[in-house]
Amino acid sequence: MRFPCVLVVVAAVAAVVVVADCRREAAHEPPAPEADAPQGETPWFTEITREVGLEFVHVSGAQGRLLYPEIAGSGVALFDADNDGDLDVYFTSGHFGLPERLRGDAPTNRFFRHESTGRFHDATEDSGLTNDGYGMGVAIGDIDNDGDLDLYATNFGADRLYRNRGDGTFEDITESAGIKVPEWSTSAAFFDYDRDGFLDLYVAVYVAYDPSEQCFDPAGRPDYCGPQMFKGISDALWHNNGDGTFTNVSDRAGLTSIAMPGLGVVCEDFNDDGWVDVYVANDRTANQLWINQRDGTFQDEALLAGAAFNLNGMPEGSMGVVAADLDNDEDIDLFLTHFVGESNTFYRNLGGAAGFEDASGASGLSWPSLPYTGFGAVSLDVELDGDLDLAVVNGRVIHGDLLPGTLPPAPWDVYCEPNLFFLNDGDGRFTRIEDPVAAFCAPIEISRALAVGDIDQDGDLDLLVTNIEGPARLYRNDAPREGHWLMIRAVDPQLRRDAIGARVTVAVGDRRLVRTISAGFSYLSSNDPRAHFGLGDCTKVEYIDVRWPDGYRERFPSTPVDRHLVLSRGDGRAQP
Repeated sequence: MRFPCVLVVVAAVAAVVVVADCRREAAHEPPAPEADAPQGETPWFTEITREVGLEFVHVSGAQGRLLYPEIAGSGVALFDADNDGDLDVYFTSGHFGLPERLRGDAPTNRFFRHESTGRFHDATEDSGLTNDGYGMGVAIGDIDNDGDLDLYATNFGADRLYRNRGDGTFEDITESAGIKVPEWSTSAAFFDYDRDGFLDLYVAVYVAYDPSEQCFDPAGRPDYCGPQMFKGISDALWHNNGDGTFTNVSDRAGLTSIAMPGLGVVCEDFNDDGWVDVYVANDRTANQLWINQRDGTFQDEALLAGAAFNLNGMPEGSMGVVAADLDNDEDIDLFLTHFVGESNTFYRNLGGAAGFEDASGASGLSWPSLPYTGFGAVSLDVELDGDLDLAVVNGRVIHGDLLPGTLPPAPWDVYCEPNLFFLNDGDGRFTRIEDPVAAFCAPIEISRALAVGDIDQDGDLDLLVTNIEGPARLYRNDAPREGHWLMIRAVDPQLRRDAIGARVTVAVGDRRLVRTISAGFSYLSSNDPRAHFGLGDCTKVEYIDVRWPDGYRERFPSTPVDRHLVLSRGDGRAQP
């Protein structure tokens, strides 16, 4: 059955597994002290940024003109650039007003290679990833099926596409690939919308910004403008031709019928028909759910599906987006972050043609978010109990009251906010927690991107945060483990790459846990695409079902737990 879907641009492979047995630190300032956990309680997160050598400070290039893009950055990607089995990092930054000599001396975007020692090395200079644009977001995917990951950087201005040479260095192929996105683009994601085996590209485009426009806050002070001051621009869909080139099929696909200020994007099969759809989080306008019509076209069914507006029928300032099974009923829900005074929104998937319902209030996610402006968001099973929790990073875009403990110096301090963390009770009801996760929640900064992945390969998921005019912060997951785990990489050997968009189901006891192989979600971010499962006290996975991106279904037999697992297409048993 078909239902209107939310516009999400995320290339994902959904995996289902069944288990049985059951800003003090600006460029010149020292880092803020780590927050202490309550006496006798182990901190659930530990900041290890400086310890591992990941020293990056975002530069906005602000010169006091309050140029809108300054308050929107900065993006980040967690990905294995050199195929050595660990996650490297790419940060975006900006340079409005910076002298030419400073741009050359300190490249804006930066690439950090993860060494075998567990430390990171700034390899920007030799990587080919310097990117002289005003950086926004990052998308990661293997565009030529050669077994290594390529990188797409969105900018305020022309975007750039970089091909991986196979050794973790890159070459700019934007022109030869035929890609032209000259506007202000934000989040982007790779996904295979036509099931031809090559990853296509969805790019969310924001507004036609005019820097001569001046805006003011309610007190009459100059402040950053909002999206309502400018004309929205249609998003872009690029078809991968399989020969190193892309074709702009936005008009043919039906996307140019709508021009909205897009910020977050995720790609997922929302109506469970085997074809990937796209959900787009738009700023202060209706969100879009582009349902794949299986013929190269999409229809925006967000309104009919109940995912365009909130419960009161109002548009919100949507920024970050997560698509995941948050209530453990085996379908894909949506979680969106929003502007101050608008609660973050949980759209519960009702299944089949029923669409979504705004269950924000009942879920417990609404009231705690009202004082804050949310951006990046990720789902993760922090304590390995079998359900997905939520982490959210915040930071204002307009003046606010100065909060105690604010880290960046003036004039940025009036934009700073703490972050939020929510524990899932297993049925999609959440409780905000603070003390155990104080290292993540206590810093009061202007946070934007949030990426998730297993940095230290210990079986739980770690967090990486970027901050405007402040340092990136890497948080190691040290939460007490309430169960076992499994992390799955799904690979198609014929395509020589991760099966982005595959759905993985794991059977454990009487539960079926569903995840998608996906990298593009949150805000301006690309994440570890592997499917991670907390298994609770189950010590055995009965079987794992994989629905590959082209619809082929395969079952893999029982497997031990507490390990990283690679599932290769063709090694399992075909399913009807």
